[in-house]
Amino acid sequence: MNKERERLLQIVENFPGKRIAIWGDFILDEYLYGNTRRISREAPVLILAYKNKEYFLGGAGNALLNLRALGACPFPIGIIGEDESGEKILHILKQKKINTDYLIVEKNYETPLKTRILAGEETTRKQQILRIDHESTVPDNKTLKTKLQKNLENIINQIDALLISDYNYFTVKEDILKNILPELKKMNIPITLDSRFRLLHFKELSAITPNEPEVEHALNIGLNDNIKLLKEAGKLLLNKTKSETILITRGAKGMILFERGKTPFIIKIHGSSDIVDVTGAGDTVISVFTLSLASGSTFREAAKISNYAGSIVVMKKGTSTLTLEELKETIIQ
Repeated sequence: MNKERERLLQIVENFPGKRIAIWGDFILDEYLYGNTRRISREAPVLILAYKNKEYFLGGAGNALLNLRALGACPFPIGIIGEDESGEKILHILKQKKINTDYLIVEKNYETPLKTRILAGEETTRKQQILRIDHESTVPDNKTLKTKLQKNLENIINQIDALLISDYNYFTVKEDILKNILPELKKMNIPITLDSRFRLLHFKELSAITPNEPEVEHALNIGLNDNIKLLKEAGKLLLNKTKSETILITRGAKGMILFERGKTPFIIKIHGSSDIVDVTGAGDTVISVFTLSLASGSTFREAAKISNYAGSIVVMKKGTSTLTLEELKETIIQ
């Protein structure tokens, strides 16, 4: 094993026990399964014979599960509704022995619920035929914002990094981030961001990890698989966000890292490009990237480790995590 991989392995060895706060939108994913045998006579639709359903953490919860699977100690910070979905999220977290002290239960908010209906024959793999989203945005009231900021301020002295996971439900408030940013910077705590639609709303962070469609949305451009345009977009995004680095994920095409004053660093995908499923891969990338920074890596080292991690989860079906052992084995190979 060469020196570079030895160094990356040393960083990964430091993952266990790292204390990472995850501030973001916590979503409940519901999977409803059934068998299909015929078409309804009432309308040209499938009749689904219900079998069972399962619940999982979605949104910021997936990043949290990735951190936990890698041995970190995650602290969820956010808002859930005083409803059945919120109770289920709390139940899942407590089952996994994850601290819920920094989650606020708000009666005037509906916990986001995404119901996926999967159907198929008895002996075949179930396929998703419909998704139903129950959504609302976090109220922008002073009392709630004060509670949220206080929770963030109370945990700053306990954490090694802050991961922000913004799914556009407005748990992440721009003014709150501005208020706590000086203290985070003073303590040299890495701050990473994954934002679906608001990349340009948050400034001066350690790292932002968008995918190509998110870059296109933020800058209102079409990249059209043009590497020259992508490099120009990355530099523009770096300047607009005033972040230290931008890591753009590109699916089967790998990643590209932008740092101030440096040439863009292109990382080819590790292993096979015959990807099985990219669902949740972005959550894995930012989780591993954040953990790497918290463990003393450079941005380039964090990007390389994240690329190894991404190559593992995209070969798994559905939203998946990876283990510390899987990551170590992939780096060693």
